[in-house]
Amino acid sequence: MSEVRRVQCTPGGTFFVSLPKSWAQQHGLERGAVVAVRITDDGKLLIDPKYDVEPSPSTITLKPGSYLGREIIGKYLLGFDIIRVESKERLGPEVRDTIKKTVSRLVGLEIVEEDYSGIVLQCLLEPSGFPPEKILRRGYTIAAGMHRDVVNALVDGDLRLARSVIDRDDEVNRLYFLSVRILRTITQNPGLSEKLGVRQIECLDYRLAASLVEAIGDECVHAAQKVEELKGVKLAVDLKKTLVNFHSVCFEAHENAVKAFLTGDIGQAEGVRNMRGKVEKIFADIEKIARAQSLEVMPQILAFASTLRQIYEHSVDISDLVMPKKV
Repeated sequence: MSEVRRVQCTPGGTFFVSLPKSWAQQHGLERGAVVAVRITDDGKLLIDPKYDVEPSPSTITLKPGSYLGREIIGKYLLGFDIIRVESKERLGPEVRDTIKKTVSRLVGLEIVEEDYSGIVLQCLLEPSGFPPEKILRRGYTIAAGMHRDVVNALVDGDLRLARSVIDRDDEVNRLYFLSVRILRTITQNPGLSEKLGVRQIECLDYRLAASLVEAIGDECVHAAQKVEELKGVKLAVDLKKTLVNFHSVCFEAHENAVKAFLTGDIGQAEGVRNMRGKVEKIFADIEKIARAQSLEVMPQILAFASTLRQIYEHSVDISDLVMPKKV
């Protein structure tokens, strides 16, 4: 609901607008009460009657069910501080295992109480200590390392390194979930937006960028699975060189895309898109060389190269989010 109010001015030149009576009464305001007035990113004034009141933890209760793990993740992402899982009967071992596995995937969520018929989870992290830029950088660093290692695993036939790439994906996912929680909290708390230095209008872009970084991690996992399927088979020298060259180009693309996103460098972002011709040419070379290989190798090599090309596509999507920092 909105109301139109006329701006008035005192003889001394002070502008003022009266507050709606019903709103003031609803929040217990009286003559002499103090409210916080904050200017938002788009020039609006936000009046907060309870700026000095510590918000109470938001709590929700869930019942055990087939999708309990997904429900817990959903409530975590929505910003709930306390998640209770309660049952009229004893919580079985399968339910308890589901809860504990889900908790391990979410940063800051801990089991604080546990008894016969219920488990209480609480998110202990302080949102102001997790700037979205820092989370994105950390997630990207892990995904970039996965990208480098999966190519080395293919070239060297290193199955242990391939398995290491797959195992690291859990941490990328954890950081993505954390990013979503923090960004949703920012959209509901303008004060937090100021503390973290992120305008509310930027939250959607950060959410998309974090999702694309997480997708790069997923592609690295798919590539590592193809390395495992090859079971350490030795590749032809020309094929190795072409694959390493392709990796270098795709790696440069997502590295530049993330840098451009964080700095608002339009030129660098456009450079990522302009790499497409080079990417397609090398991919065609890989296809040609791969088709000359044995049937034991060809399908996995083509699938591996396709995951790298998809990483490039994700890089282009990140670069499309780039906007100048100063408008």
